[in-house]
Amino acid sequence: MTTYVITVPGTFLRDVDDAARSKLARRLASHHTDLSEAEDVELLTVHEGGTFSARLEVEAPDRATAEDEAVRLLAGALEELGFSEKDAPLGPPAVTGLEGEF
Repeated sequence: MTTYVITVPGTFLRDVDDAARSKLARRLASHHTDLSEAEDVELLTVHEGGTFSARLEVEAPDRATAEDEAVRLLAGALEELGFSEKDAPLGPPAVTGLEGEF
């Protein structure tokens, strides 16, 4: 298995306050561990205008599976906080780091 750091972009189309951002980061924290911290990668970055990027570590046998899992994890966390796909659409994921057997 390989550990991938997957960056998933998105846009909040409704207001998101600091409390909601903190809750989202806490829900995703278990997917931001040694590799991300060693690379000094932030888990969640929110920009003006509501755009954001989440960087998640996922163990998977291949890139496509890792990307799919990262999107699933982020979408699920957003939904738990009351953000539907229409409220926070996600963009295409990208591998931004990896560690493991190749």
